[in-house]
Formats: sequence, structure tokens, C-alpha cells
Amino acid sequence: MRLRVRFSKLGKVRFTSHRDVARIWERALRRASLPVARTEGFSPRPKLHFGLALSTGYESLAEYLDVDLVEGTIVDLAVLPEALTAALPGGLAATAVATVPPGTPSLQHAVTSSRWEVEVHDLDLATVTARTEALLAAPELVTTRQRKGKDVSDDVRPHLLHLQPQAHPAEGVLLVAELGAQNRGLRPSELVALLGDGAREGRVRRTHQFTEHDGTRCEPLPAPHALERAS
Repeated sequence: MRLRVRFSKLGKVRFTSHRDVARIWERALRRASLPVARTEGFSPRPKLHFGLALSTGYESLAEYLDVDLVEGTIVDLAVLPEALTAALPGGLAATAVATVPPGTPSLQHAVTSSRWEVEVHDLDLATVTARTEALLAAPELVTTRQRKGKDVSDDVRPHLLHLQPQAHPAEGVLLVAELGAQNRGLRPSELVALLGDGAREGRVRRTHQFTEHDGTRCEPLPAPHALERAS
């Protein structure tokens, strides 16, 4: 039996790394007394399967984790999000839980894009809007990345799926962006760099992750069985 958990990561806990979040989840599942299946061998590990890693310092409303349970386990999905949240430190919260059928593709391979809210500081809305329109009109957007110690140039234009600037209620500009996630995709920090001189990245929050099935985009957690606690 495999459970899929959606969880949020907000506030100061955003500075916790992906690896440390994985360790936190191992402890939380033990506290919640869930019989998690384990690997075989000399160093058995709990069978946990995380989705796309979230950069340290970024917040999220839509992180995902698959948990394999011991065969025959019966779980009350209606109360599980609250029980898991009680076992997690502040800033992490389980927002929905559902079962997923055997053979479901892994989150790492299934998620094709993410939606982000990116604060852009030190530029006004008119400037960001003009630069955003230029990015969307560009036939290609080449960025250079370090890969295995070498500079590699990639055209990231195919990964820029949606981009909408709007006034931020506090400061700067809020960019709502959907960025492709496969084949290294496009990172929010690279998007801000593409805006050009003066653009500075503020707080970044992932709000959704998407998969595609038969041409239809959907979120990884099947909605009919989910117990929503936050949006």
C-alpha cells in the first residue's frame, strides 16, 4: 500500500535542506506510528519517495512524498493529515493524504512543471512587465550552468510556460510563473537572472506541481480522496 502525502513548508523552516526534511519525515512517521515498509539488506531504510527537491530557502504549499506501508495496513485517511502534522515541527504541515495505485509513476518522473510565486525586488512593476513581455516573445533564452565542473549552455525558453507580473502588496513585484521541471527545467533564480540588470530575488514559494495524463494536466494527489487543509 502506498500513500501520497502533500505537505507545506513555510516560514523559518524553509532554511532546512531537502535532506534534513527527509530525516524529519522519517521521525514524524515513527511518531505517528505508521508501519512504514523498509528496504532489505544490512542497512534497511524506510521506503519513502520524495518528489522534486525544493531549494533551501524556498517555501512551498505543494510538496509531495510517497510512503510505502507494510502490506495489510489499514489507515484512516480522514484523520491522517492532522496526525502527521502533530508529529512535524512548526512550519511543516501535511495538507492532504491519499492512496495511489500500484505502478503509479514516481514523482521524480511524473511531475512536468511547477507554479511559483517569486518576489522581485529593486524593480518597479512597469519595468518587470516590459522585461517579462520581452522574455515571452524571445524565440530562445540561453543560460549557462555548471554541469560536472563545466559550463554548459541551454535554451530554457521551452521551460517558460507562463509568466505574469503583478504588484506586490508589500514591496517590489510578484511574478507568478509556471516553469518546466523535466530535463533540468528552469529554476526561479535563473528566471530572475533573465530579467536583467537590477533584478533581485526575494521570497520564493512553490504553489503547485503538475503532471500530465493523456494530455490533461493535473496535480499529483488524486483530489477525490484528499482532505484539504490549506490552499
